Amino acid sequence: MLGALLALIAAATFGFNDATVRRGVVTGSVVQGMAITVPIGVPLFLLAAVVSGQLFDVGLLTGSNALLLAGAGVAHFVWGRYCNYRAVKAMGGNRAGPVQQTSLLISLVLAVALLDESVGWVRLVGILLIVAGPTIMVERQKAHAPIVPQVAGGESTVAAKPVFTPRLAEGYTFALLSALGYGVSPVLIRAGVEESGLGLLGGFISYGAATVVFLLLLLASSNLRSSVMQMERSNARWFTISGVAVFLAQMFRYMGLAIADVSVVASIMRLGLVFRVIFGYFINREYESFSRRVLVGIVVSILGGVALTISL
Repeated sequence: MLGALLALIAAATFGFNDATVRRGVVTGSVVQGMAITVPIGVPLFLLAAVVSGQLFDVGLLTGSNALLLAGAGVAHFVWGRYCNYRAVKAMGGNRAGPVQQTSLLISLVLAVALLDESVGWVRLVGILLIVAGPTIMVERQKAHAPIVPQVAGGESTVAAKPVFTPRLAEGYTFALLSALGYGVSPVLIRAGVEESGLGLLGGFISYGAATVVFLLLLLASSNLRSSVMQMERSNARWFTISGVAVFLAQMFRYMGLAIADVSVVASIMRLGLVFRVIFGYFINREYESFSRRVLVGIVVSILGGVALTISL
């Protein structure tokens, strides 16, 4: 039960993170977002590991555990996050989300094959409902028309906000690639912390490995460094908010995976798309579309979460 609750809190926080990232990449770049959201997790997870006392139990982790956690960090925070940001920037969060639901199938197949987890029929129904809910809520969207403010006399000024024109081929491609990274990482995390239960320390190791890889990529590319240096203050603010939010989400996620099966945590995490739409309504209303189907999707997904909870 506790693992499911932690996963639900993580899903809600991920939803807020996705909405703030969406706002940042409207005018900012993917690399700018990663330059803030990846490194910021290192000191925050270090602080959490110190306060919880887990940092002082580092001896309980073997070398193979550390490698698994480092691999999870690179797969999720570098590969998955970059592809996710590219997908969201290209076609919006509402379109990218359902495609990324395939990460759940990847996680489940690997969990059953490598971790000997089982999926009963009640849990299977819950998984199917959680996957179906976000899919139901998302409908085809038309490109947003320019927002042109009116002045006295009924004349129009220039467009006040950027025009969003979806790039579907790019968006779907990177959404699928992000699903691969997001699908593999929960299995690696679970394998790395299952014996010790050191989820917060595991998060620190994962974020640390991801930050090292990302910094090496920056050092190797002058174009990436130039993009980061050109970040506008408004984008930096949104990415910073997103970085703190995603740290909290990952903290609860790692804690959940330390005590609960991948099939439970990864499935409930799919509710993040529901929360993404809810938060997006207040933050990104100009760049996403909403309809009554959203309400149906939320109800279906919540029923799935209930089914998973009672199956524990």
